[in-house]
Amino acid sequence: MPETKLEIRSKVDQFPLDDQQTSSLKMLLRVCRNTLDKVDEEMIERAFRLCCMSHQSDLRASGEPYYLHPLEVAVIMAEEFNIDDVSVAAALLHDTVEDTTVTLEEIRKLFGADVMHIIDGLTKISGVFENKNTRQAETFMKLLLSMAEDIRVVLIKFADRLHNMRTIGPLSRQRQLNKAMETIELYAPLAHRFGLFKIKNELEDLCFKVIDPNSYKFIVRKLREKREAREAFIDEFMNPIQSELQGQKFSFEIKGRPKHIYSIYKKMQSQQKPFEEIYDLFAIRIILEYPHTKEDCWRVYSVITDWYTPIPKRFRDFISVPKANGYQSLHTTVITKKGRKVEVQIRTRRMDYIAEQGVAAHWKYKEGEVNDGKNGSEQLDKMLHWVRDVLDAPRPEAATEFVKDFQLNLYQDEIYVFTPNGELKTLPNGASCIDFAFEIHSEIGERAIAAKVNGKMVPLRQKLKSGDQVEIITSGKVNLNPDWMEDVVTHKAKARIRQFIKQKERKVANQGREIWEKRATRGKVEISDQEITQIAKIFKFNDAQELFYEIGSGAFDVNQLYKRVKQFKSKGRLDQDETEQEKVSLTEKSEEMTRLARSAGEGKALLVEGELTDVKYSYANCCNPIPGDHVLGFLSRNGDVKIHRSNCKNAHHLIRTDNERIVEISWAKNIGTQFLGGIRVVGEDRVGLVNDLTEVLSKSLQTNMKSINVSSEDGMFEGLITAYVNDLSHLEKIIKRLERVEGIRNVSRYE
Repeated sequence: MPETKLEIRSKVDQFPLDDQQTSSLKMLLRVCRNTLDKVDEEMIERAFRLCCMSHQSDLRASGEPYYLHPLEVAVIMAEEFNIDDVSVAAALLHDTVEDTTVTLEEIRKLFGADVMHIIDGLTKISGVFENKNTRQAETFMKLLLSMAEDIRVVLIKFADRLHNMRTIGPLSRQRQLNKAMETIELYAPLAHRFGLFKIKNELEDLCFKVIDPNSYKFIVRKLREKREAREAFIDEFMNPIQSELQGQKFSFEIKGRPKHIYSIYKKMQSQQKPFEEIYDLFAIRIILEYPHTKEDCWRVYSVITDWYTPIPKRFRDFISVPKANGYQSLHTTVITKKGRKVEVQIRTRRMDYIAEQGVAAHWKYKEGEVNDGKNGSEQLDKMLHWVRDVLDAPRPEAATEFVKDFQLNLYQDEIYVFTPNGELKTLPNGASCIDFAFEIHSEIGERAIAAKVNGKMVPLRQKLKSGDQVEIITSGKVNLNPDWMEDVVTHKAKARIRQFIKQKERKVANQGREIWEKRATRGKVEISDQEITQIAKIFKFNDAQELFYEIGSGAFDVNQLYKRVKQFKSKGRLDQDETEQEKVSLTEKSEEMTRLARSAGEGKALLVEGELTDVKYSYANCCNPIPGDHVLGFLSRNGDVKIHRSNCKNAHHLIRTDNERIVEISWAKNIGTQFLGGIRVVGEDRVGLVNDLTEVLSKSLQTNMKSINVSSEDGMFEGLITAYVNDLSHLEKIIKRLERVEGIRNVSRYE
């Protein structure tokens, strides 16, 4: 017989805690008392005891007791989000149903329906799926469904992922990359969409540290070197502003901090500039204390622009038009008298709280835990509206396609456009008139035939920009065009167009099946769907539906199918060509390739999972890895390995799409081969500069050059040098030596 509620509770309450666990429980309760408005300590203690009891035999990859992970997730829920005691209890138990013998029904008996539903939403999908990616996609879809009902589900997921990324070190390199790629492409953008900027920034930095450790360390070192100068500059910049604001009786706090590491890296990449030329490395934030209002933010803006010259193109008013995640602030970039650019953000204390806490703040407003006279429920509904839109839209047949579409709407910059009646609509940057039509209503998108932007007729495919006023002209019938798929960026538009394409394909496939059935009847043959599927695969089709589509569209002759079927019926088997007879499954092939790649060899540059190999390999031209770079290998179908740098975009694509072919790669010692390294040199143009650079390379460093391309404009020189190097330390030595050449401002590795 199943245990009663009292029996389960008694067993949990009597579970003995060791000294470390007792100390951990006291710490957690202390954090909860300091950060939560009310705390059911009995519930949290019971959840902690059940956590320790159910995970008592489990260890993390680091060898630590497993209960420390849910404990840290619970601490993050209390300290970072300070939601409520229910979410802390659920955080302690978030892995129990998935990884232990504890059931959802037992959770309900001990803690109630709320905790049970939250844990159910966090539990991964189990069962038989075609591959790991499908299972992950199904789990993510389940998370979205649960999140639409209770936002605490996704907040615990963020806390869980944050702690996993903080403690990722003991995992293998491949598992680290998989986790980091999933986090930076899905969970960090999702945190951004919910206004959780602090969490988003830390997740991105932790992922960047895994994906490209060399660049991460470089930027950290540069920030550390410039810290004193940066702080002195912030003080100098703010002194007159501070005096002016104090004179006008403002109550405020000033924060000056560097932008997070990954955002600096992205700026260096997008602008193709070295660290030293990225001037807005930090933002100064002015936070006005209560009872200051948004009108006071404009007064502060006026004070700043009286002292420093603003750059008009860099002004953003997120107070009048908040971001979709509720973010409000004034942003301006100004230039000092010495020509330095500084970004300044101005906001009230409430705006800052929402900017830091995002959806968690709106949840607390909704529940009445924070009372400032605002309608928290309305704000929360607004933030979740896009999730419900995604869930209500026609879903692709494959869960992986759903997740891919969902990503499109996560991380793009936003534009603000207006309906003819002046209603504001927020769309991703790059959205077209078609996206706008579907944003108004699905039926408008389906029947759209033309558009007017700012009163002028334009093609439906035209991209929109902030401030546009858009009117959609419709017809009385559906006008969907499959070619629109390339012109839309929103999930709602893509989902409906994909559904339309599938419907058309299904119709053509049905016509193809009818053609086949008539031919089969005429030839007096009968064959099952299962046998047709086998024959379809002989013709290189994925399934019978794809075969019938080709017949229906006229791309495949039905008589070819008839001939094969007759052969099958007469011989009781299918004659396959030699290639087909030798064909093995991708899984078997991958296992065989991996076995070959691990076979021992001598004197090679490549180590697979720590072992020297004699497998054939080559270096990817897209990223030109050199010894010392963090790298990974991709197994081709013929068993060769292509080596990429771990920060290469193509490598990231391979991790997402062909994960089973990735192998862990490291460099052997004493390789004895030279590699191509790219170097970018920027400085003041002068006579003899190129000669000085080449002389340093050839004479001082005994390094051979493959090529040098130079250009000069307005007295500035830029050179791109390709040189033969032994490894990363050799390349870094060249960079440091070239920096000492007269007139050189910056030297960096060039992709």
